[in-house]
Amino acid sequence: MPQLDAIYLFCGNKSRHQGWTQHWTKIKGVHTSFKEICHALQLAVKQCDQDTISLSFLTVNEMASIDNLNQLEPNFMYTQLFKEILLNMEHNEQAIKQFITYCRNNNSLSSININSFEKEYHAQSAIWWYTFPSNIYSMLNYALRTLDADAIITMGFFMCHLHQQIQQLYEQQINSYGRKPFIVYRGQGLHKLDFEKLQKTKGGLMSFNNFVSTSTDKEVSLSFAQGALGNGDMVGVLFKMSIDPSVKSVPFASIKDVSYFNEEEILFSMHTVFRVTAIKQMDNKNQLYQAELELTSDDDQQLRLLTDRIRKEVNGDSEWKRLGELLLRIRQFNKAEELFNVLLEQTSDKDEKAFYYNQLGSIHHYKADNEKAIWYYEQGLEIYRQTHPSNRSSLTTSYNNIGAVYLNMGDYSKALSFYEKAFEIHEKTPLSNHSLLATSYNNIGAVYVNMGDYSKALSSYEKALEIQQKTLPSNHPDIATSYNNIGLVYDNMGKYSKALSFCETALKSREKTLSSNHPDLAASYSSIGNVYCNMREYSKAFSIYEKALEIYEKPLTSNHPDLATSYNNIGFVYEKIGEYSKALSSHEKALEIRQKTLPSHHIDFAQSYNNIGCMYSKMLDYSKALSSYEKALEIQQKTLPSNHPRLAASFNNFGTVYCNIEEYSKALSCYEKAREIRQKTLPSNHPHLASSYNNTGFAYDKMGEYSKALSFYEKALEIRQKILPSDHPDLGTSYNNFGNVYCNTGEYSKALSFYEKALEIFQKTLPSNHPDLATSYNNIGSVYCQMGEYSKAFSFYEKALDVRQTILSSDHLSLANSYNNIGLVYCKTGEHSKALFVYEKAFEIRQKLPSDHPDLAISYWYMGNVYNNMKDYSKALLYFERALNVWQSALPSTHPHIKTVKESIEIIKMKL
Repeated sequence: MPQLDAIYLFCGNKSRHQGWTQHWTKIKGVHTSFKEICHALQLAVKQCDQDTISLSFLTVNEMASIDNLNQLEPNFMYTQLFKEILLNMEHNEQAIKQFITYCRNNNSLSSININSFEKEYHAQSAIWWYTFPSNIYSMLNYALRTLDADAIITMGFFMCHLHQQIQQLYEQQINSYGRKPFIVYRGQGLHKLDFEKLQKTKGGLMSFNNFVSTSTDKEVSLSFAQGALGNGDMVGVLFKMSIDPSVKSVPFASIKDVSYFNEEEILFSMHTVFRVTAIKQMDNKNQLYQAELELTSDDDQQLRLLTDRIRKEVNGDSEWKRLGELLLRIRQFNKAEELFNVLLEQTSDKDEKAFYYNQLGSIHHYKADNEKAIWYYEQGLEIYRQTHPSNRSSLTTSYNNIGAVYLNMGDYSKALSFYEKAFEIHEKTPLSNHSLLATSYNNIGAVYVNMGDYSKALSSYEKALEIQQKTLPSNHPDIATSYNNIGLVYDNMGKYSKALSFCETALKSREKTLSSNHPDLAASYSSIGNVYCNMREYSKAFSIYEKALEIYEKPLTSNHPDLATSYNNIGFVYEKIGEYSKALSSHEKALEIRQKTLPSHHIDFAQSYNNIGCMYSKMLDYSKALSSYEKALEIQQKTLPSNHPRLAASFNNFGTVYCNIEEYSKALSCYEKAREIRQKTLPSNHPHLASSYNNTGFAYDKMGEYSKALSFYEKALEIRQKILPSDHPDLGTSYNNFGNVYCNTGEYSKALSFYEKALEIFQKTLPSNHPDLATSYNNIGSVYCQMGEYSKAFSFYEKALDVRQTILSSDHLSLANSYNNIGLVYCKTGEHSKALFVYEKAFEIRQKLPSDHPDLAISYWYMGNVYNNMKDYSKALLYFERALNVWQSALPSTHPHIKTVKESIEIIKMKL
């Protein structure tokens, strides 16, 4: 039972229970007095608190590259910043009252302790309250470990008082330590993952991201290290800390005279940093170690450089502004909004008001509250126009921010308009601001990508790169970003070799300058994975997506949005190789992360619900698919303009489900809604518009309106021929669609010609075992079957089956389709027993479908026909009636399948 950590027995006869309890590792003690068991429980709580204190590690290699701090563990940087900001703030009596209210509202302390704190607390009693078993220590520990901004800010006064009291004692006691280094100890359990980090940090830095308690008594500390030995996920560590009192460092003090407990305890102020000098094993079971640490001096060059670099991460001319910046960094948007609203109300300075409006705009932008984001950005813009009429450069940030919101809203013309306003200003600024001009080109390029105008996007990105190559070092991260952007444009254009080349150049540049776990490396891996996915090289895509996920899992919190993106990418690969249950699991993980970090109406939820709906559709669970799609559409309709391209994608999803359940008029309606949105918002040659024409054509094809189907397929093909290379797989898809129509109209030579064009493209561009090749073989086999050339039909059907057996699981539904096709050839050639054998294989796979699924009816229909040909009329009747039952429950009463099977039943009855 993993949730149960420890058991303490209270009894009247200790000797009676001591024997058998030795065999149960979770039984920690047998006690006969309340005082004794309470003391044991206090030690257990202390052990738990000690084991869960937040630690950060910085290896020697990571310390060598501190220009970009994304490689640091978030707690290392953010607790340092919280400490600096909160210690520099003024804290009055109102702060203490707010803490008391917070404790009452959250049941953080018992009512007795809250009342005592309210009456007795003062700045000089901070250490006493920190050591008193009232839960304050645990509250602070938890808040700093989880970066709970609300709790940290509420306890800011206490952290400040605690630090100040330690500082006072440090100044009083420092001379008593002499000038020689002395040793203190700390024992605790480390999770195995943290212990692995510690082992890699020899020579590097380690920080305790809290106030940290130590002891001069080695045995007392060792007992805490040994307390972790019963837990298989933990390693006991005795920290042996060398403290040189002659060097200036984070303050520390003996607190025996001011602590609740009368113990030889030395307490260090928050965020103490040590250098790891040695790690030694203390037992034979690899569960107990001694780590030797040296307290770093404030003059330590590496630490000073790192600290200065961290300070630059959150700028501001006041601690409140810096705090707001920090809250944005750690994604505590509600708390940041609350703070910036207060600051906005308090200031009369117009420039400050403009700054706060921009910050509030960025918060609402993140929350996908686009209308509010634009309103706040425009308020800031209007102030800048009034206060700096001759300095247009102050307007560019607002223009870019507003452009970014319109880009997210899918209003590309407005986004482009605002980005171009910023560009016009940047273009006239001195060369010292070249980076701003490159940024403008990148922003404009992003709009053109979304508009599907890839040649203009490519031109913008190339101009950005040209500026950067002239003005920046060759290994600058902005240059790598530009290579990546250009690669993604080529990816969209279907020029995959060029796309791969640029994305790999970006990766190589980043590998030279970044640590191996830097998130920008993961971004490069994801881009390369996208290209491989589009090239249909799914094993390579999967491998590289996993590399990205592995990186994201190291420095980021378990709920970071980039992790959700990684799970989505892996889900897409699983989808492409037909592993739908694994794909569903990946998309559900992404949704779970987003549910913990994003507002309930955030647009990313719509993406997750659409992904999950797509998987249910692939798994033929159409009711669940529709339910997920409805959730996605509901969010989009609340947060996006009525003509946003993402709404078009959602309507397409609905259309696909309705097609699958053969409700073609509903499908057509959805496809037309999607097409109308795209015709209004996208350029006339956008690839998404081609997809819409294709989908509308498909619905007409299924409805038997073949001339309309051909008309829409021709529109789709015309766009694709204009914007795609002649061997792009999407052209192959178009040719297949033409082949389907001509096959349905009985024009088999035309159908064969288009199918062969599609096959030629797929053979050039896809791996030999790609599922689209199987589809092409299948299509050609169907034409030959219709033309009565059964040996050729059989040959192509077998090729399709071979591909599918190579890449798909043995119970994949596509295999059932292949078996049915081969069975049809056997039927046509009079080999009825062979036909029945493969039809039964198909039926065995399809039995996992819902009992009223139309594909089951097809299997019943095929087997009924075989038994009819074999003159086993009773079995033929049985299977025809089963087919009829399914079709009647799944299809409209006027559907031609129902009419056909009823006629067959009447004929069979006449034969019986």
